[in-house]
Amino acid sequence: MKYVVILGDGMADLPMPQLNNKTPLQCAVKPHMDYLAKYGEVGMVRTVPSGVSPGSDTANLSVLGYDPRKYYTGRSPLEAVSMGLELSDNDVTFRCNLVTLSDDENYADKIMLDYSSDEITSAESAELIKEINKHFRTDKISYHPGISYRHCMVWNNGPVGLDLTPPHDILEKRISGYLPKGKNSGILLDMMVRSYDFLKNHPINLARMQRGLKPANSVWLWGEGTKPALPNFYDKYKVRGSVISAVDLIKGIGICAGLTSVDVEGTTGNINTNFIGKAQAALEELEAGMDFVYVHIEAPDECGHRFEIENKIKSIEIIDEKVVGTILKGLEKYDDYKVLVLPDHPTPLSLRTHTSDPVPYVLYSKSSHKPSGVDGYDEVRAESTKIFIDEGHTLMDRFILG
Repeated sequence: MKYVVILGDGMADLPMPQLNNKTPLQCAVKPHMDYLAKYGEVGMVRTVPSGVSPGSDTANLSVLGYDPRKYYTGRSPLEAVSMGLELSDNDVTFRCNLVTLSDDENYADKIMLDYSSDEITSAESAELIKEINKHFRTDKISYHPGISYRHCMVWNNGPVGLDLTPPHDILEKRISGYLPKGKNSGILLDMMVRSYDFLKNHPINLARMQRGLKPANSVWLWGEGTKPALPNFYDKYKVRGSVISAVDLIKGIGICAGLTSVDVEGTTGNINTNFIGKAQAALEELEAGMDFVYVHIEAPDECGHRFEIENKIKSIEIIDEKVVGTILKGLEKYDDYKVLVLPDHPTPLSLRTHTSDPVPYVLYSKSSHKPSGVDGYDEVRAESTKIFIDEGHTLMDRFILG
């Protein structure tokens, strides 16, 4: 038996007036997902438990079978693991975005213009992180470059329980109400403020502005956490597996679960990524002996944050054609297989951030191929089946063990 999860990050949405009160999933042309829905199990699943923040961290933990109420220790340590950082039990990690803030004189008056600095390249951001370390590195604090705008700060014996805000939640908002709060938060705020002073005129940023790109003119610290400890995925399900993603967070969850993280050339975490390369890599992992592959695609989430209506629909259609279609064709040679397609959480275009609402899923098994009673995959059709999984982390049990 082969098992494939295809996760379209943030793919679920709310009805939009601009789409005749339909969602992007309802509008998208997606024959392969619709086929799976016609002959598989379609329902709704609550991936984010009540009282838990609706992040890709908590939601993907849930989809992979880990109750975030029990196992979640913060977002950034999962990313740190993916980056190969060795963490001690006393280390606290922080996600460090390189963001674009407006040029208002007072830092607190600035507006969050872009949480990704126009998706700055990894090479450019590595130079900026090197500069940041020159100013801020101590025997306890260090910065580490990641991919594009996503980086990590490690603070030995640092504080936890702070009130920190993800920058993608405050796009086009004044930052004064979202600055760090809590014990020792002043140290974080001081680094954020001082970073603007030396980053705004850094040669990397001056060159970017000359090319019409936004500068990465400030660090933004959030998502603190401590070293995670997840039960091994193989011990739970007796299948060996791989994770394929362009996002350090998802790679880190997979690595912590004992899955093999597979890098695919040309993956970016946005709509301009190597979709078909991910699908081919998944099939290669199965051919090489893996039983389970978790394919994560970030593009719909990024489009939701950016209020890119047409691109969100387009990203779903590309996932259907190049990922779902390619994988289904490659699975035909196996006697039996199961495919699970779902988002981790909604990222409604109208809100431009994550919500904890339940999401639609389709679970297809080759050996259980039979009419489901619905003719396609979207939020409305999934709700119509009345199948509802309240504890999202049990969906993986249903998928593999059911």
